[in-house]
Formats: sequence, C-alpha cells, structure tokens
Amino acid sequence: MKKTIIRSYAKLIARTGGGIVKNDTVIIRASLDQPDFITMLCDECYKSGAERVIVEWSHQPIQKLGIRHMKQSVLGAVESYEEAMLKYRLAKNPVMIYILSEDPNGLKGINQNKYSKAIQSRYKVIKPYRDEMDNKYKWCIAAVPGNDWAKTVFPSLRSSAATEKLWEAILYTSRVIDQEGNLLDPIDEWRKHNESFKRRCDVLNAAELKALHYTSSNGTDLTVGLMKEGSFLGGGEYTLSGEYFNPNIPSEEIFTTPMAGVVEGIVYSSMPLSYRGEIIDNFSLTFENGRVVKATAETNESLLNEMINMDEGAAKLGECAFVPFDSPIRNSGIMFYETLFDENAACHLALGEGFTNTVKNYFQYTKEQLHSIGVNDSTIHVDFMIGTEDLTVTGIKESGEEFPIFINGNWAF
Repeated sequence: MKKTIIRSYAKLIARTGGGIVKNDTVIIRASLDQPDFITMLCDECYKSGAERVIVEWSHQPIQKLGIRHMKQSVLGAVESYEEAMLKYRLAKNPVMIYILSEDPNGLKGINQNKYSKAIQSRYKVIKPYRDEMDNKYKWCIAAVPGNDWAKTVFPSLRSSAATEKLWEAILYTSRVIDQEGNLLDPIDEWRKHNESFKRRCDVLNAAELKALHYTSSNGTDLTVGLMKEGSFLGGGEYTLSGEYFNPNIPSEEIFTTPMAGVVEGIVYSSMPLSYRGEIIDNFSLTFENGRVVKATAETNESLLNEMINMDEGAAKLGECAFVPFDSPIRNSGIMFYETLFDENAACHLALGEGFTNTVKNYFQYTKEQLHSIGVNDSTIHVDFMIGTEDLTVTGIKESGEEFPIFINGNWAF
C-alpha cells in the first residue's frame, strides 16, 4: 500500500477520529502488528497539535500466556501503577486512540471462566474511574491489518497478499480510497458523511418513538422499549466541553440506548461474533421481561452464556443500532471477524452497558439518575449483528402510530 495513502489514513484518525487539537495529550493503544503505521500516527498526532503522545503496546500471545499461567487472584488484580494511570487519565482527559489488529481466534483455548472472574474483579476497581471519565474525553477506534487477522479473513492468500488485501478493505470502508483504490480526500468525505448522519437523526428524533419492532424471515420478532428522554446519534459526537470527534472509523450506524429491561421476543444473529478472542456463531437470544432467558448457539454456546452472566446488566440490552444492508462494508462482501467492521455491515444490538449521552441533556443528571431513567449498567458492552436483507424495523409512536424505519434491510426514508 502506498505510503501517501497510509499517511492520509493516519491523518484522518488523528484529526477527524480523535479530533486532536493543540496541547492535547494522546494515548494510543496498539498491538505489535504495524509499528510503522503507529509511528506515522504518532507523527500525525503531533502535527495536529498534541503536546504528548504515549503508546501502550500489547501482544495477544503474551496475553494468552498470562491468562494460562497467572493465578486468578493475580490476573484479576489492578496494580498500583495501573490505578495511577487511571488517575492520570482523570486529570488529563487524554485523547484515547485504539488501533485494532488482533487475531479473532487468538485467545482460543483459554479458560474463559477464569478470565471472566478476573475481569469482574478488575472492573470493581476500574469501573468507577471509567464512569467518571464518561463523555469527558475524545476517543477513536480504528484498525490496521495484523497478519493472523488477515489470514483469517483471506485464508486462501499467502500472508503478505492477505495483509495487502485487508489494507485495501480497511481503507475503502473507512472512506480513504474508492473502489478502484484511488486516494480520496478522507477528511472531506467524513464531513459529508457526518452531515448525512445528522439528517437521519433529526428525522428519528422528531418522530418521538416509544418502541422498536424488529421482524425478519429468519425468525426474529423482537419489541424493544425506548426511553422518553432518549435520542438517536450517529457519526461524530461532542464531549461535555464541546469538543467534536468521531469515535468509530469506519461507521455506518445510527444508534440509541433502549429502556433497560423493556424488551420481549426472540432475535437471531446474522453474522459471527468475535468475543474475547473466540468466535460465537449462529446464535439466538430469547427475551422475557427485559432479560435474556435463553441463549443458544451452534458455535461456542457456553461462551455466549458466560458473557450473558457477567453481571446483572449483561443480560439486558444497552444499544439499538441501524445500519443499512446496502452499505460499503456489506457491499465489500468481506466478513471481517471484527466487530468494528461487522457491526457496520448490519443492524445490530448490544448487550450490556448503555450510552448515557443518548439521553437528552444527559449532563444535567448524575450517573445514578441516568440509570434510573433507563440507561443499562454493566461491565460489558457487546455488539452483535442481526441485520438481514429482509429485516423490517418499525417505530411505534406514543400515539400508537407506526413509523417505518427499515424496509427490506434498508432505510425507509
């Protein structure tokens, strides 16, 4: 891939994704797969005005060794230096940039029960800090190809060819290049993309919906309640201090936080889910009184149930997102085995924590008040894809009138 194109992608992540401005501190979290790109990204962060850029490296094989060999009590401990870093983040509000590249099956074979309990133990310490940071800092999740990930996506190609092919897919779906591989003006492309998000969000927010009804020929028949105080968001977002950023590159979704504990029916997955280094596939969830009461899967059913039982809120919905079937990621014909991309190829739901900033005037409420309004609370937030070519989503207004949102997998307006 040409360096000029890769450089444009790094610039897009820094300026449009992270929204970096003068004197920002930036923390980049990345694996060891593309060190040259991370170096380039650091350079673009500094050119955007960052006063300090910190890179936190990780390596999935080392993580797997730690899970295997450490005692659960050690694996689940938050060390003093880690808590000091959380306090630093509270004080500095750094821009957080997460660069994904891991093997979707890279943690296959670990003791998932041990890992779950360790995560639960760590979150008792981490979650109060995370809640305090909520909506105060800018962040962006993007991706670069790792060799193992690329081979999973393109198993018939040799490693170098698979990596190049994945680069092309990432850059196309992120609006950096067109289908012929020509360099676009990605920052301007995202400006126009954000304008289209705003137009549809305005329509949805004016409809004053109280529920969403999902149906599909695969058996999905689900009704999800919405908060009266809720709203729909998409594309760029604002921090509490008014700074603009794009949290996901790529993104095709418009989303809202549903009313916690108000959902009935059954929903079927339409794509595999990569969760904690393993694949869950061909699964369904049955909801009663707002909670999952039955979960079945052809692949990794035990891991699916492990996820749902992580905590009290893990069996409830925290997000409803609309993504047209006719979207760049879907049209690429590629199964990425990475939620950042696959969730933008299909309508999806999420189990676990809801987004507080979808509540109108959310900054006027405490975290406890937002939970009482209907925002679900959990240590997890896991998106899973439900969009199909014939998915219908109908909004139900307060008056009972129906408002078509999706017909045959695509926007009705």
